[in-house]
Amino acid sequence: MLIASRCLRIRKPQVSSPPLSNPFSFSSFHPLTRTSTPRISTVQRDISADPKTAFTNQTITRLANNGRIPDARHLFDQMPHRDVITWTSLISAYIRCGMLREARALFDRPDAQKNVITWTALLSGYVRSKRILEAEDIFKRMPEKNVVSWNTMMSGYAENGLVDKACEVFDNMPERNVVSWNTIVTALCQCGRVEEAWVMFRRMPHRDVISWTAMVAGFAQNGRVDDAQKLFDEMPERNVVSWNAMISGYTQNSQLDKALELFDKMPERDIPSWNTMITGLIQNGELVEARHLFDRMNERNVITWTTLITGYEQDGQNETAVNVFLEMQRDGVRPNQGTFVSVLAAISNLAALAVGQQVHQIINKTSFQFSSFIESALISMYSKCGELFTARELFDLSSHKDLVSWNTMIAAYAHHGHGMDAVKLFDEMKVNSFKPDDVTYVALLSACSHSGLVDEGLRIFESLVSDKSINVREDHYACLVDLCGRAGRLEEATRFIKGLKNKQSSACVWGALLGGCNVHGNENIGELAAKKLLEIEPNNAGTYLLLSNIYASAGKWKEAANVRLRMKDKGLKKQPGCSWIEIGNRVHVFTVRDKSHNRSELIYGLVQDLHHKMSVSDDYALDFDDLVVVNHQVE
Repeated sequence: MLIASRCLRIRKPQVSSPPLSNPFSFSSFHPLTRTSTPRISTVQRDISADPKTAFTNQTITRLANNGRIPDARHLFDQMPHRDVITWTSLISAYIRCGMLREARALFDRPDAQKNVITWTALLSGYVRSKRILEAEDIFKRMPEKNVVSWNTMMSGYAENGLVDKACEVFDNMPERNVVSWNTIVTALCQCGRVEEAWVMFRRMPHRDVISWTAMVAGFAQNGRVDDAQKLFDEMPERNVVSWNAMISGYTQNSQLDKALELFDKMPERDIPSWNTMITGLIQNGELVEARHLFDRMNERNVITWTTLITGYEQDGQNETAVNVFLEMQRDGVRPNQGTFVSVLAAISNLAALAVGQQVHQIINKTSFQFSSFIESALISMYSKCGELFTARELFDLSSHKDLVSWNTMIAAYAHHGHGMDAVKLFDEMKVNSFKPDDVTYVALLSACSHSGLVDEGLRIFESLVSDKSINVREDHYACLVDLCGRAGRLEEATRFIKGLKNKQSSACVWGALLGGCNVHGNENIGELAAKKLLEIEPNNAGTYLLLSNIYASAGKWKEAANVRLRMKDKGLKKQPGCSWIEIGNRVHVFTVRDKSHNRSELIYGLVQDLHHKMSVSDDYALDFDDLVVVNHQVE
């Protein structure tokens, strides 16, 4: 039985791309990953008495394996005589395709024929769907269980973090095979109980290469890389996954030199080997080296491409991430869910609406269009590209909203300063029985802050504090300070910070206070905030600039100059601001005092003219004709 190893595990995003994660998760080693839907064993198969029935059963299985489920069902319905293999084949096919409802409906028919394999197939369907309580019910009702049934239930508990229950199933098993032992060893390693896993490993009556590999990975994942290396050296036999696990262990513990050395020594490499090394390099900040390795590959799969795209996006190289995605398309590799989430995050950061719409069209031709992860990423993308109406339209059209969807839409309103709309959506969310989490409150408080809804924001913060199921984070405190700071209630914000239990408040909290002082010109509190902020981040150029601006606003030019001089002595420079606009499928980029654009003189002339019109008239509003002139001249 082969182990499926993956180099990127897709996690549910809030509004951004999934982080690169441990390539050797539980699913990499437990033996039911690829075969969690039990198939009819060629060894233990019940032979159909009727040759015609046997032939039709084989046809149903072949059609199902080729994804032709409707044809398989049609053939099933036309059969005059069916046996237990017929029923099991179609039920298993439904489950392999994620059609659990159809599988259950067929299973519950009064004329359905079932055996232990049929029951186990349905059990595995609920396990795969993470509907563990219903899986429990099926397991208890099974008239007969075999070792695969027990292993499937144990695997379900383990995958859902219920390791104690998995151990209970293991202890109650009337018989065990090596898969049973491997599953429990892997489960214990995954939850950090590596000593218990080691005891189990030594108790095993028989170990295969999967057993050794799982234990090596367990040691490595729990920081015991030396123990992992020792066990790896003792392995009686190794396969490519064993080598991948040890390489992953080195990269997870920031030992890149040893990982690369082992990678070079591998007797054979598969695509996951390369993916593991590339993921490790990216996780350790070696994106350039990761790209070199990527370019050396003769063959790449969707995980390879997605890993690189995610790495570039998380490193802030959004344009490169999009270009890699386009290269992937030209290479004929079909994106998966993680690919789309990552590239949409990069597009969001670029505010490249035209590219985002093209990616949306690609998504609409795949089954991923119904994914809540993808829907949330699309909502975020349209919001950050200025298309708030489209974002809300997508949200309203969604038939399977989850907490991430609600959080993303609330964050979209916050991003655009629509505070009351965010609060109304929050109330609607609670009416629909969705419980807010810490991310919800960050978005809400940010929305209130940007909209000047001080009293509403304070009420929401009190609601957060009273909800004992949510841990109040520094982000929440920073949002509250920002809320008070923008409203000019700086003394109140200062008292709040000083009253925090954590005396070493984070940079984001003091930064929010300093920003408020800059807006309202409060030099006394600004000095305090800057001092605290520089203790935490002594090389933050933005802090010096804000303090200098506060002094300048108060007419203290000497103090402002001194701050700038200190900044210069430290060799600090603030990155220039950058903005861009997309017109006619062309992106025009501008930085502060930038005159590189071929129409810069005309653009600056128009800006100065608009500025003059607004300065001479308080109630001057930019009309449509002005916008048309600017647009036309830039084109």
